[in-house]
Amino acid sequence: MRRLLDRGATVRPADVSSTGQTAGVRSTSRITLEPMKRRHLRQILPIEQRLYPKPWTVGVFHGELDGVRDGHRYYLVAKSGGQVIGYGGMLFSLEDAHITNVAVDPGRQRGGIGRQLLAALAREAIRRGSINLSLEVRVSNTAAQAMYRQFGFAPAGVRPRYYENVEDAIIMWCHDINLPDYAARLDGLEARR
Repeated sequence: MRRLLDRGATVRPADVSSTGQTAGVRSTSRITLEPMKRRHLRQILPIEQRLYPKPWTVGVFHGELDGVRDGHRYYLVAKSGGQVIGYGGMLFSLEDAHITNVAVDPGRQRGGIGRQLLAALAREAIRRGSINLSLEVRVSNTAAQAMYRQFGFAPAGVRPRYYENVEDAIIMWCHDINLPDYAARLDGLEARR
């Protein structure tokens, strides 16, 4: 799938219509979350290039956004002052949702934006009937692993040399996201500002 950017993100997700499209945008602390569109890519690509040794191309993002139209993917951008400062996405497979990426501009990291994106993705997964969430994270990124544990993710395996054919990825899963206890966990995480 994709490497999850091992960075930090707390805003409630945007209001979502019954079609899965965002009906409005909710804002907290001058950060807004909204569905990723092709027009956002010219701001996303420089972030992608700063963060990853092998960044996704515009073609890869186009393919992912095609999956949004098909209902198999979901992507958000985080904006501040009209500028994209982060993005995240996931894909859906049966009762599972897989976080494909969470990325925050290096100058805006450690400000809770990654947590906001991850919470919004988890809420959308629940809304779509997912029961489990998964992701990959670099073995070396202990800060991101700690954040994912706050969301209930636990290590479940390793993908050898997953990142740039050099660094291992830890596979993490979070189960039973459809239960009330998980909604309460998300409420608590989103209340932290």
